[in-house]
Amino acid sequence: MSDRTVPEWDPRDAAVLNDQRRAYDDMRERCPVAHSDYLDWSLFRHEDISGVLADPATYSNASRHRAIPNGMDLPEHTLYRRMLETYFTTERMAAFEPHCRQIAVEMVQTLLERDDKEVEFIAEFAEPFPLMAFCALLGWPVEHWQRLRGWNHANQQMAFTQDRVAGKALAADFDGYVGEALRTHREAGSEADNDVTGELMKTKVEGALLSDDDIVSLLRNWIAGHGTVAAALGNVMHYLAQHADVQAQLRREPAELPTAIDEILRVDDPLVMNRRTTTRAVEIGGRTIGAGEKLTLIWIAANRDGRVFDDPEEVCFNRDSGANLVFGAGIHDCVGAPMARLELRIAVEELLARTSRIELSGAEPPSRAVVPSNGLRTMFLRLTP
Repeated sequence: MSDRTVPEWDPRDAAVLNDQRRAYDDMRERCPVAHSDYLDWSLFRHEDISGVLADPATYSNASRHRAIPNGMDLPEHTLYRRMLETYFTTERMAAFEPHCRQIAVEMVQTLLERDDKEVEFIAEFAEPFPLMAFCALLGWPVEHWQRLRGWNHANQQMAFTQDRVAGKALAADFDGYVGEALRTHREAGSEADNDVTGELMKTKVEGALLSDDDIVSLLRNWIAGHGTVAAALGNVMHYLAQHADVQAQLRREPAELPTAIDEILRVDDPLVMNRRTTTRAVEIGGRTIGAGEKLTLIWIAANRDGRVFDDPEEVCFNRDSGANLVFGAGIHDCVGAPMARLELRIAVEELLARTSRIELSGAEPPSRAVVPSNGLRTMFLRLTP
């Protein structure tokens, strides 16, 4: 039986949404295991969340809708995870890097060639860039990124409102979109490009080809992940725009970028949460939680936990990154992290290399997105060549 009482907080209260990081920091110290009608049981401390991630048998990630691979539990999860990892090897990412970089170069140059060097960075770069890269990897027309962005925005809104009717409509839209891409490849026959879409159509798990539904499922997760990459890119550039000294350092030492990006995102995590379900009664932080209860792991609170990180709100590039949960941990850590890191590194490299200064403009202050995202809705930057 759960130790559930009346709701102890409201994640959609204006005071929370106005400053999510500060609100979640406060909950971590005041009520680290808390119940709400919106998120069920929420965990805020690094130790509690790490314990959940280390015990997938007790804390299930299975989804009622097919979601490959992170909506699966062992042993099924391992089969699909192992298959997907082949698409994100070091060799595959190195081969894709020139294509990804070319997209970034062209986008940065387009921004710098404008008479007005003031850009709304989220809409003009952070969102299109990772989705264009995703389309290029799959062998889809790059201009289709706009359709994917619309789906991502609607999907995030649906997650906030928990509108199941809208969710079903979005799922049907995406099914149709991917189905169209698969039909195009099949109709092309031997003339089809040797791209990732074609490879997925030939991929087998335990001797059976992936079904169209399987491909839709894994691409849905993949695209949602690219929404998080867009949020991450906005958060990184928000920090750099306020720290000219760090910009200068990273222009001199671009090899430090991977470490810098991970640390900036530890302090300003783009993703608020993920969910789990208990398979038995458990006790966490002195609270009893019954079997079959929903847990919400609040990443941005865990990554700013002073019990684990000294001066947790300070960006420190020489910090030990072993406890950083930006890309998760355990068997369900982000399978696409190699591609996300590649896109983030290339985008920031090209932005820094082709500018002498990047700063927040005076057009209007940056505005934040809300749960499930901790990215920026809008951010105006001034780019100086």
